[in-house]
Amino acid sequence: MTNLVHNILVFVVGFIASAINAIAFGGSLISFPTLIWLGVPPIIANATNTAAVWPGSLGAVWGYRRELRDTAPRMYWLIVPSVAGAIAGAMLLRVTPAELFDRLVPLLILFATLLFAVQERVQRFLNVAPEHHGSAWFSAAMIFQFLVSVYGGYFGAGMGILMLAALAILGHDDIHQMNGLKNLLAVFINAVAAAYFIFAGMVRVPDAIVMAAGARPARVTIQCLTPVRCVDATSEIVAPTHRIAVLRTYVYSEPDGKTPPLSLLSLNALVT
Repeated sequence: MTNLVHNILVFVVGFIASAINAIAFGGSLISFPTLIWLGVPPIIANATNTAAVWPGSLGAVWGYRRELRDTAPRMYWLIVPSVAGAIAGAMLLRVTPAELFDRLVPLLILFATLLFAVQERVQRFLNVAPEHHGSAWFSAAMIFQFLVSVYGGYFGAGMGILMLAALAILGHDDIHQMNGLKNLLAVFINAVAAAYFIFAGMVRVPDAIVMAAGARPARVTIQCLTPVRCVDATSEIVAPTHRIAVLRTYVYSEPDGKTPPLSLLSLNALVT
């Protein structure tokens, strides 16, 4: 396979993975196996995928900046176990023998797939989760966040679902604020892990750059395929009037659920 073909495939998989993330979750379940198929060793593929997806999480945090302003100050303490866990997970990946990681890959992908399969149940749980505000519950959440971050630094696919469940138990009932905080924590987890992988020489930097470049046009394309709203970086931004508060919903041409849907909207999509 020539370098040109390799780079085209990496760009395309970055595009597809980002498009999947824009609609639902689970883009890493496409990008990570594809890197392996292209001949990248599994550990290097995992580290490269982490470095490639990190820039996209910055945009997600910026999109939730208003919701984050109302976040309780103590919730920012969750950044501490997030950073510590990410370092531990990244270090654990580095010392994992390649032969062992090769055997773990199917199990990790299966675990992440199961998380995505139960995401609708998690959504229902978020709507009925009991509120716990005591210090004991918050300490337990700190420990849980550390464990989630270890997983995030080691592999990461599906960790957002685990963080949303923990935030719901702590009493958060605003899905937008929860997603903002989840995205903020994910930025720290992915950034720390990516930095560690880069300095440890575990990242194929050219592949990471090409994959990250493919992610940018994917978001614009998904927006333009949605008839409700189609914008790009140069368009005049119209203030949204609604935000989608469920994992997925459909757009219909008339108020009748029996008609064919026109499009699919993902969680937190803005509608004008």
